[in-house]
Amino acid sequence: MSKPDKYLKLEAALVHLGTEKDVRDFLVDLCTPAELRALSERWYVAQILDEGEKSYREIQADTGVSTTTIGRVARFLRDEPHGGYRAVLGKKETL
Repeated sequence: MSKPDKYLKLEAALVHLGTEKDVRDFLVDLCTPAELRALSERWYVAQILDEGEKSYREIQADTGVSTTTIGRVARFLRDEPHGGYRAVLGKKETL
């Protein structure tokens, strides 16, 4: 199934962001504070899960993120074919 044009345009916009400040400014304009928090939390959880040293309950206690969200992130890290988290985690040394 092909992606709607609006998704392709968003992807193109993200690819063309050149600096961390550009990304920050774009995300602040694009997302609500709650959406930014949710995105930040998911990314943080992905990094913790990638380290593989904590249980879901430990991550929840440390972050306040629900076990449902932690499970979703874990599923995308482990089972989903998209590989988005993995692609960025593979470049983590440069972040």
